[in-house]
Amino acid sequence: MQQGTDSAVKSRRREGALLQWAAFGSSQSTSARVAILPPKLHFGKTNQVSANGAEGERDMAGLYGLGAEQAKPNGAAGGALVKDTTTATFGADVLAESARQPVLVDFWAPWCEPCKQLAPILEKVVQAAGGKVKLVKMNIDEHPEIAGRLGVRSIPAVIAFERSQPADGFLGALPESEVRGFIERLVGPIGGAADLIAEAEALLAEGDAIGAGEVYAALLAENPADFEALAGLAKLYIQAGDLEAAKQLLATAPAGAEKHAGVIAAKAALDLAEQAGSIGDLAELKRKLEIDPNDHQARFDYAIGLNAQDRREEAAGALLDIIKSDRAWNEDAARKQLLQFFEAWGPTEPATIGARKKLSIVLFS
Repeated sequence: MQQGTDSAVKSRRREGALLQWAAFGSSQSTSARVAILPPKLHFGKTNQVSANGAEGERDMAGLYGLGAEQAKPNGAAGGALVKDTTTATFGADVLAESARQPVLVDFWAPWCEPCKQLAPILEKVVQAAGGKVKLVKMNIDEHPEIAGRLGVRSIPAVIAFERSQPADGFLGALPESEVRGFIERLVGPIGGAADLIAEAEALLAEGDAIGAGEVYAALLAENPADFEALAGLAKLYIQAGDLEAAKQLLATAPAGAEKHAGVIAAKAALDLAEQAGSIGDLAELKRKLEIDPNDHQARFDYAIGLNAQDRREEAAGALLDIIKSDRAWNEDAARKQLLQFFEAWGPTEPATIGARKKLSIVLFS
């Protein structure tokens, strides 16, 4: 009974947040690709194995050094659209599952910056496909065997499996349009919610935040688990200065939202906006720095204020100056704050890419 009550309360709060956007909109208004390798993998007859049902799965399992048991389906069809896999579970997660629908395998590693740029794009497009395709992620540092057998030499590498065999793939951090095109070649057009998200993004690009918010709110009213719309609406609340509404919306998000890249970014942006509300006057902080350039606390607060004004490169530069001068200051606070900036901005944002490179130079020079 308690679980049902909690769910009903969450639902009412979420509906309240959506209605609040509608009321807000009626009264106010708010005004790289990293190329690393040729983008196409080709699978010819030399590395394809005929796969017909269970016999094909056994053949492929043998090719990858897996036992027959490891190639058996792991339960009924369905489950998470995005998941991690290991050498031990590859047979069930990829070979068996690809007999039902295409499965993309994203070969990545924690140290790979282009991998971090590609991952949220892959997840976004796979989620938008609505179950027509699944995404399985394999960390090649922890599980190198499958990548080695497939001849993967550079990452990120994405290989599409159909009927238990590799069918197509690409290398490098492609932009969303190309990732979408790649997946549509496998499963056909991706429409529905994805088209409405694209419409909302187009409205934002035209400066129509109210219209974009209405699209996001409509999507959430139809599907409360549309995390892309949830993140978009939360960010609009933050940009409009209604932090309480953003907090309420994020607090009522369904299970699984905490793993969605857009929702993670929205929560980071909310934290930063709340910090910015307590730092004081930006001009006064600038005067403090003119008097004492080594006032790291003033520079730290100044960076938060700059970020609140969307002056991202300047904000990152201020924190990098602290790191260069005294990395250990306030228990490594400047570096930690910069990482929170990256989380809020998103991995494909030019300011993130540029500042990450500068941070690496500072830390390892």
